Amino acid sequence: MSSARKPGAIVNVHEAKTHLSRLLARVEAGEEIVIARNGRPVARLVEHDRHRGDRRFGALQGRLVVDDAFFEPLPDAELAAWES
Repeated sequence: MSSARKPGAIVNVHEAKTHLSRLLARVEAGEEIVIARNGRPVARLVEHDRHRGDRRFGALQGRLVVDDAFFEPLPDAELAAWES
């Protein structure tokens, strides 16, 4: 995956449907494609961020500390501000 996207082309919906495989190849090469309807941009076709799924439950265990005061009830004035 490319970290910097190349400026892409604007294609209409018909072209996007007709040439989807070609457009996907361009996206895989780092290009961003804008799909437009009647000349108005409506969507961006970009490469999927593969690194988003690398999160692991408990990865910050032992690195964060939550003070006991966090679990105490909020003062009435602050609670009222949240409820309004």
